[in-house]
Amino acid sequence: MPFEDCVIRPVRAREWSAVKELRLAALRDPVAHLAFLDSYEEAVARSDAYWRERTANGAEGASGAQQFVAEAGDGSWVGTVAVLIEEAGTTDWAGFRVERRQGHLVGVYVAPGHRGSGLTKALFDAALEWVWGRGAERVRLIVHPGNARALGFYRKAGFVESGVTVPLAGRPDERELEMVVERPRAGGPGGPGGQG
Repeated sequence: MPFEDCVIRPVRAREWSAVKELRLAALRDPVAHLAFLDSYEEAVARSDAYWRERTANGAEGASGAQQFVAEAGDGSWVGTVAVLIEEAGTTDWAGFRVERRQGHLVGVYVAPGHRGSGLTKALFDAALEWVWGRGAERVRLIVHPGNARALGFYRKAGFVESGVTVPLAGRPDERELEMVVERPRAGGPGGPGGQG
């Protein structure tokens, strides 16, 4: 299915059970152990209250985070990405100091039948537009070096390795890569008034 048949939009707080189902599908992906910090077993055991709160925190109108979904013509959800705002002067989840206001892309997933269609790019475009509109100076993501498919896409999308590595949760002998993209300059490619 071409991605043009999908609508990219923020989740709504009342859609918590669909958010849960999409997350569980993502956690069953063959590379989930490289892509996500939690497991299917951990996620499926969480309460409905957890999923309601998680969804509300990233739902349409939320200020500190936004989760976008790709909704197919039949109403099914076939992809998602979330973006979190990280404030300068705070400490991130890995214990590193956040130097400037930035976005952090997490939870990237596109269903197997929709990969390679341009859907991931459309999801990223929506997330980046949202975070640039909130004054972020850059956007980052964390990726396992063994996740070749994700690494290839992120590079194609303009993300570059920052040189920062973080220990993999639960496996401190393994490290993940931070990749970043800087805010487009006004009038430059991808910026207001630019081509992109």
